[in-house]
Amino acid sequence: MRPSVLLLPVLAFVSAAQAGPIAYGLCQTGCNTVAVACYAAAGATFGTVVASAAAPAAILGCNAALGSCSAGCASFALLAPIP
Repeated sequence: MRPSVLLLPVLAFVSAAQAGPIAYGLCQTGCNTVAVACYAAAGATFGTVVASAAAPAAILGCNAALGSCSAGCASFALLAPIP
């Protein structure tokens, strides 16, 4: 029996991955949760530090990581097909 014939029953149950606004919101929630933990590890409270050159390097790192994570959410969830 050919391997492609054996895969047909398996492929019948595989569906395409879909995302949309709900997945985007969940992804952003995850990013913000990690950012809060990052701020706490740096000894600050998320949302109370103004991002400026005078901010501690750890806080600037947290902000950069949050921006990268948020951009990843946009490319992963927001631009994917909506079910």
